[in-house]
Amino acid sequence: MIGILGGTFDPVHYGHLRLAEEMREALGLTQVRFIPAFQPPHREPPVASAHQRLAMLYLALQDNKAFTVDTREYERGGPSWMVDTCASLRASYSDRPLVLIMGMDAFNGFTRWRDWQGILARVHLAVATRPGATLTAEAAQLLAEYASSAAELKQAPAGRIVEVPIAALDISATRLRELAAQNHSTRYLLPEAVREYLLRNRLYRTNL
Repeated sequence: MIGILGGTFDPVHYGHLRLAEEMREALGLTQVRFIPAFQPPHREPPVASAHQRLAMLYLALQDNKAFTVDTREYERGGPSWMVDTCASLRASYSDRPLVLIMGMDAFNGFTRWRDWQGILARVHLAVATRPGATLTAEAAQLLAEYASSAAELKQAPAGRIVEVPIAALDISATRLRELAAQNHSTRYLLPEAVREYLLRNRLYRTNL
């Protein structure tokens, strides 16, 4: 099975990497493909350019053979709709099981995504849960309808949803950008190679 982790990665940090690693281990994924959005359609534009975010991902993933950068949204350009990305992935991987990794906040809003049924027809969903977090009534109903186990995901290419408890790291890209803007240390919050990239390129600094 192949895991898929999309996002702006502005910047990529240990929260992203730990999420992917725990999902890889819990579900028995052979690889996790990190897909940086070229232009996220439902949020403010990223601060770093698509090229810079891509460069940071390559630096962050270089030491893990199970992690790889997938550039299809970058190459496609324009708004990065997940249903289009899942269609492209399905064309690339035929009937191989694909698992879209997401947090509970994203899953709570999943039925508002463009053609969410089309996404679920092409991939499984793995929802990261953590203590104290709750599902909306609509999300709970969707989970009950499509709920599966990790073992069952391997039996079909798409269409099931599994909950995976994870040890969430309280790290956010927003907070990292704030620290960088204030010239505070970001050490131990993201890979050292990425931290050095931020410093070298003065990314997120407001006093350029």
